[in-house]
Amino acid sequence: MDLNNDKEISFREEVLCDFLRILENKLMKSPKNATPAELNMALGEAIMESYGGRRRLAAHPEKGKKRAYYLSAEFLVGRAVYNNILSLGLEKEVKECFKRCDIDYSCLEETGDAGLGNGGLGRLAACFVDSGASLALPLIGYGIKYEYGIFKQKIDEDGQKEIPNDWTKFGDPWSIPRGDKIRQIGFDDMIVEAYPYDMPIFGYDNNFASYIRLWQARPATPFDFEKFNAQDYEKALTDKNEAENISRVLYPADDTERGKTLRLRQQYFFTSATLLDVIEEYKSIHGSDFSSFCDENVFQLNDTHPVIAIPEFLRLMCECEGMDFESAYNMAKKVFAYTNHTVMSEALEVWDEKLFKKILSGVYKYIELIYRKQEEEFESLDLTKEEKESMKIIADDKIHMARLAVFIAKNVNGVAKIHTDILKTEVFETYNRIYPGKIVNITNGITQRRWLMLANPELAGFTTKLLGDDKWTKDLSRINGLLKRSEDKAVCAEFNNIKKYRRKILSDYISAREGIKLDPNSVFDIQIKRIHEYKRQLLNAMSALLMYFEIKEGTIKPKVPVTIIFGGKAAPGYKIAKSVIRFICKLEKLISEDSEVSNYLRVHFIENYNVSYAEKLVGAADISEQISTAGTEASGTGNMKMMLNGALTLGTLDGANVEIVSEAGRENNYIFGAVVDEIEKIRKGYKPYEIYEKNERIKRVLDFMREMGFEDLYDSLLLNDNADRYFLLYDFDDYYNTKLKAINDFANREVTAKMGICNMAGAGKFSSDRSVKNYSEKIWGLSPVKPR
Repeated sequence: MDLNNDKEISFREEVLCDFLRILENKLMKSPKNATPAELNMALGEAIMESYGGRRRLAAHPEKGKKRAYYLSAEFLVGRAVYNNILSLGLEKEVKECFKRCDIDYSCLEETGDAGLGNGGLGRLAACFVDSGASLALPLIGYGIKYEYGIFKQKIDEDGQKEIPNDWTKFGDPWSIPRGDKIRQIGFDDMIVEAYPYDMPIFGYDNNFASYIRLWQARPATPFDFEKFNAQDYEKALTDKNEAENISRVLYPADDTERGKTLRLRQQYFFTSATLLDVIEEYKSIHGSDFSSFCDENVFQLNDTHPVIAIPEFLRLMCECEGMDFESAYNMAKKVFAYTNHTVMSEALEVWDEKLFKKILSGVYKYIELIYRKQEEEFESLDLTKEEKESMKIIADDKIHMARLAVFIAKNVNGVAKIHTDILKTEVFETYNRIYPGKIVNITNGITQRRWLMLANPELAGFTTKLLGDDKWTKDLSRINGLLKRSEDKAVCAEFNNIKKYRRKILSDYISAREGIKLDPNSVFDIQIKRIHEYKRQLLNAMSALLMYFEIKEGTIKPKVPVTIIFGGKAAPGYKIAKSVIRFICKLEKLISEDSEVSNYLRVHFIENYNVSYAEKLVGAADISEQISTAGTEASGTGNMKMMLNGALTLGTLDGANVEIVSEAGRENNYIFGAVVDEIEKIRKGYKPYEIYEKNERIKRVLDFMREMGFEDLYDSLLLNDNADRYFLLYDFDDYYNTKLKAINDFANREVTAKMGICNMAGAGKFSSDRSVKNYSEKIWGLSPVKPR
């Protein structure tokens, strides 16, 4: 940002004057007496008034200019205030203003996160729109403005408790209501309104802003006035509640038909509203001439949740715009692209035909028409019966959404090299053979602005000092220049001082929030991600239990103390995942109360893991746990965040770990476990009970778990159908031994500092700026907008 630009300086002065004016005149508070929420509100309104106009460049389409729309059920943007201040270059001025007013700038950390996502999927979407804005690309996000979003998590020794997350209870200054863009959405049994809110996403240091348009569901009529006057208040509000339920909560439990129906409504609601929006914008320029539509628009479907947009697009083109099916079908094959985020068949979304037809019969008609087109193509191809069955969009009274997406999309992308290879050779092998070149790889990325500049300003300053400038903030590949400084003892010492400082900050944060005191001088071994069996938090916890036994007996004595930190949320209906959390909590209590062990080993499960918590955790991590079963994690992005902050990866050759090791060196990380080919070889005849009977350490751990009351976890590994389906017992010994080596290596922090700096130097590939450029070049075909 040009500090000598008088207009820019006047903008900065204006925003601070507006901040104080809004506080005093609108909120009737002095700066000193204002709450963090009020400070956030006033600062947000002031910034939006002064800088909100930048989004006009992205908000209005131009004839002949292409735009991309990123459709995602999740946008895990986190806390907006710090990121926006950083992107606009206001950090110095705002801090000085707060200091003059005797306000602690860090108090803004008490403002809540926008709870619009669950994990990596939503955080990736947020990073991509952030990078798009920083590259001045016309990339616009579309999703749902959940009233409560992902739940707040309370943790006690009995595990996870879910409570509503009313993230807008103090207002939301970072969203602009767009009452001029309301869309009507029709289901077979109800009509609702989609009310849009625009969340500006400011580009970093470039006078440009994009936005995420989030739809909130409202009733077409507020309530039944006649029933209300007749004092039948509950029925008067039935339609209102049914409509508002659609955007009430992220991922409502779907273990009943009613829950499944609500999820389907959510997906159709936001995709239909989005398509109506884009079509209306196009028509405002071109009228009813759709000959340029495919040249000017592309829809990126982030996982299977928004795939329902494809048949809805056909319905709108045919029934609302008067287009014949063949023309609409050919358009769809040019404007949709699909990102696959999983290789596991149980996670590839499937809808029951009967349920779908019950509430979206008009859309189902177009799924049938697509299916017929697929059958026609099958007839002209030399395919076996098995190959056809593996590709059918409609099969066994089910609608297979991933198959629909792969059939129609002009491109399908995986999100890490190993993931894409599995898509090509296994999951969508026949599609890949029939349509060569359709499936491409675009490895995920993270934005270095939030995940180093904001999350770890000390390490960011260290990076700038060593490189001689801050060009890495816009081009992360430049961080490779750190490699030549990794042998410098003074540099390693400074790196270690910063890491210790970040561990202290995290320890103080945990102490203040949760009353748990952790040792910042210990090795911080951190696993933070959604709680799921394939991510194998249980493997980590089992190893911690064995460490407890062996430390207590004197079999092992770690050279340095270690603190194993877990964070993440389990889906409310996911019983095994919730049991894993409960087991970790019981283990934490067992270890903390044993003075013979607790000086060497501590375990802690943090409460309510979210983006803002992650910003504290990634900078403090010494060891980054990325231990999913090989072939199950599509990519991961937590691994990239901790790598960028100098942590060493303890992981399998899965997801982006493969590329992390390639970029940073296997010698600078800790790799263990079976690889994909090995897993496939042992899968059919795998007998975990035989491992249990022969391996005394594993037997001891599992027997103790059962004695603790965790029969469900014991059974899931030994007795259930498809027991130990993620091969925890197969990988246990290798994991445990590798983990001990990693921890003990930190006895020489000069050596591990060198390894950490090598990881930072290798992180250049993992910027979301690079990912978004790849999408733009391979799929979208966007050109940067020239900022004013």
